[in-house]
Amino acid sequence: MIRLTLPAASDAEAPYVARLNTGRGGVDEADAALVDEDAEGVTYLGRHGVLAIDGASATELDRDVVIVDPVGGRAERILRRGSGHNTLLVTERCDQLCLMCSQPPKKTHVDRFALFEQACLLAESDSLIGVSGGEPTLYKDDLLGMLERVLAERPDLEFHVLTNGQFFDDDDVARLRDERYTRVSWGIPIYAADAALHDRIVGKDGALSRLEKSMAVLARAGARIELRTVLVADNADALPRLARYVAKRLRFIEVWSIMQLENIGFARARWASLFVEHARDFGPIGDAIDYAALHGIRAQLFNFPRCTVPEPWRDLARASISDWKRRYADACAPCRERDACSGFFEWHPIQQAEDGVTPL
Repeated sequence: MIRLTLPAASDAEAPYVARLNTGRGGVDEADAALVDEDAEGVTYLGRHGVLAIDGASATELDRDVVIVDPVGGRAERILRRGSGHNTLLVTERCDQLCLMCSQPPKKTHVDRFALFEQACLLAESDSLIGVSGGEPTLYKDDLLGMLERVLAERPDLEFHVLTNGQFFDDDDVARLRDERYTRVSWGIPIYAADAALHDRIVGKDGALSRLEKSMAVLARAGARIELRTVLVADNADALPRLARYVAKRLRFIEVWSIMQLENIGFARARWASLFVEHARDFGPIGDAIDYAALHGIRAQLFNFPRCTVPEPWRDLARASISDWKRRYADACAPCRERDACSGFFEWHPIQQAEDGVTPL
């Protein structure tokens, strides 16, 4: 697994952003330039003084954008060079309590929007940057302001924002119609067409009703939407009905992502009761995908190893798991489709992964 947070020591007194640079491509004001490297780590010098990072080489870190926390003694690799899986965790607060939440919410919030904005301005050309939480739109004005300022200066960038869609209202329509938002897509979860079931999965009464109001706002604004549905035992058999709901009421979405469960956060303790062995019964998933396709809705499968998906739907299984938390079972070694496969989350039960694959 790729380490995103590394031990670090810095001369600075407050957190700051820097781009790490070996000097081979030239050094500018925002860069911290390499001055030394040994077996323990690397040392840089920039406008915030000396920065020493342990546990990584200059080659690994070259051109990474980091947030340095001098008091906490760490450097976070916020934007890694060459990675398509960079995500900003803007808050750990959330208004929902999903059964399978992979990032259990906290009651406190640390405002780092200014640091994230500085980091985005240093991103590689043509980058897609993820934004996640918690629930980012709990701080909607801060979030939208950051997106707008960054996109005004960096028209080559795009953002994908994960949100539960509970906080958009009529006043947002005009703002979201701004041309800059054509470079922002919104990843919004829906777990069932039945309000009682959806609300129970997300742990919030009235959540589906409120989501429907937000979806209407986003539709009027012409927003780009990726609809997301995590597969759990509670909603597996209800997927075909959800497909009918999506085809009837949410035809304006760009894509519908059906996602296999991640064994972390709340799902870890509930794994036996939540995880669906889709390879044993793909029927409801296949029916939902087929109905969506029949009505012009593009569907895709996230976190489904390709060999576990029946051949008619296999090409819909994307290499979706972020590089820093992806691994493959030993049995995957000879598979000819490994590079196109999601593999498994680093924390997926090892024996379950080994027993569940058949190399293609």
